Amino acid sequence: MNPTEKALWFVESHLPEAVSLDDVAQSSGVSRFHVTRAFGAATGRSVMGYMRARRLSEAARKLAAGAPDILSVALDAGYNSHEAFTRAFRDQFATTPELVRAQGSLDNLDLVEPILMNQSLLASLEPPRFETSRPFLIAGLGERYSCESSAAIPMLWQRFGPYIGNIPGEIGDVAYGVCINGDDAGNFDYIAGVEVSDFSDLPKEFFRVRVPAQKYAVFSHREHISTIRRTVNTIWNKWLPASGHEIADAPEFERYGPEFDPRSGNGGLEIWIPVKG
Repeated sequence: MNPTEKALWFVESHLPEAVSLDDVAQSSGVSRFHVTRAFGAATGRSVMGYMRARRLSEAARKLAAGAPDILSVALDAGYNSHEAFTRAFRDQFATTPELVRAQGSLDNLDLVEPILMNQSLLASLEPPRFETSRPFLIAGLGERYSCESSAAIPMLWQRFGPYIGNIPGEIGDVAYGVCINGDDAGNFDYIAGVEVSDFSDLPKEFFRVRVPAQKYAVFSHREHISTIRRTVNTIWNKWLPASGHEIADAPEFERYGPEFDPRSGNGGLEIWIPVKG
């Protein structure tokens, strides 16, 4: 079983319990950061966001079946008060527990069902090469994304496209998609950028990232850009656990060379994963 499969099993097996991200990571045999990144790559959701949605979905089933005591349902779902449960339930389903119980129906509720992992979705992966990067500077447009909202990253590249070739201090003809500042909830900053000689005279809305000298495992993604999630999924859930390597605390990034065609999405790219020593 890969880390995401282990995490899914643990979440489903301990759904009513008070479970932390540390518990999930320990059960998966990897770090908090690793399980967060692997789970997001495989499912498009954060670990704890998935657990919360699953608990609320099961609570909705109980309410629609006529549960007599909403507080008991709330406690079973991990909430200590009726108010906290109602607030989370409304955020998830845009309705109230009382209304679902009164209607006795799950119609129009976007329930989150258990995720079944399908090994066949994992792409075959070329062995990476290992390279130590020189320190360099990246500047460009950035946004903070969650696992769920990361599908909007191509829109960021569309916004950034007109800047390329007109950025003060721009170096070379390579573009970078840089991931930094990941947190336990699966949120991260993504910067669509280029290398620059320094950070002076940049547009005020630009993000600035210093990439240190760092050892990287470099993977080639040769298929259409739309299938990059399968490659990232395979790196985090298959290659990395089996490799014996540990993730380093450094930016990870996609490298788009001149062979990549942003109009068609063809041409391939590289995925650089920071590893220790």
